[in-house]
Amino acid sequence: MKAGLLGTGYYVPEKIMKNKDFESIVETSDEWIKTMTGIEERRFAAQDEAVSDMGVKAAEMAIKNSGIKKEDINLIITATITSDYPWPSAAALIQAKLNVPGVPAFDISAACSGFIYGLSLAKDMVNCGTYKNVLVIAAEKLSSITDMTDRNTCVLLGDGAGAAIVGMSKTSEIISTAIHADGSKVSMLYQPAGGSLMPATEDSVKNRMHYLKMNGKEVYKQAVDKMPAVLTEVMDKAGMKPKNIDFIIFHQANLRIINSIAEKFGWPAEKNIVNIQKYGNTSAATIPIALAEAIEQGRIKKGSVVAMSAFGAGLTWGAALIKI
Repeated sequence: MKAGLLGTGYYVPEKIMKNKDFESIVETSDEWIKTMTGIEERRFAAQDEAVSDMGVKAAEMAIKNSGIKKEDINLIITATITSDYPWPSAAALIQAKLNVPGVPAFDISAACSGFIYGLSLAKDMVNCGTYKNVLVIAAEKLSSITDMTDRNTCVLLGDGAGAAIVGMSKTSEIISTAIHADGSKVSMLYQPAGGSLMPATEDSVKNRMHYLKMNGKEVYKQAVDKMPAVLTEVMDKAGMKPKNIDFIIFHQANLRIINSIAEKFGWPAEKNIVNIQKYGNTSAATIPIALAEAIEQGRIKKGSVVAMSAFGAGLTWGAALIKI
């Protein structure tokens, strides 16, 4: 037996923000957003709905689908850049809300690549016998750091959570993973204020420095370079070719990026799991939401080989090959 996925789950908030809703907020249009990004709508969490709340709901679904009890979980990893508080971790809050006292819990901050980072950690921890059942959650409330006056970013982002239970399995396997980072390009995509470098001040708030900032053109260039490279890396590790892949799930940031990379590898549309039109970019949560939803719909079945790849702030990027 090897580390594999025992169950998956997801949660998206009730509130739907359609493209037309932004036409009265910034200078944009439904047609422009759809053409440039592929997004038609996204979900926004309620004001009193935190990342830990969404993470718990996704986790509960994953636990139910895994067939284990919540008491069988012995590690919680949460990937997020929008935790309820600067500290403590969202993972600790989720642990308390799940009522599994004593279980170690920590966050990882790898932005849109967070779920891949979490899977990579969980795989190694399970395979080496340190932990038996690891709950990996990716949850984001990007609406809380979205500048609604910035038309280049506000139309892209949404909220949601995905989760997976990683444990020893006779059938499923996390075949290979790869993760990378380049901190020299941090200014391409980051939140300038709120950390130790620029604590909250009247000026930082007035200058809207607590919101996400992105150089879209440069991020696009990096993404279309790094994501295919890391996908090739995980396939080479596994001794697989693109034809061996049943489904591919890219980080849901831009439909043009998703389609161009799929075409580069010769993957037809029916292999490409896409839900960006419904949920937009939910950072670390995009891949686990898409995975859990596709499994729930019966599109991805047991035995399917799924490749996934993400790119995000850090800069970070990663990929994974999983037999479901």
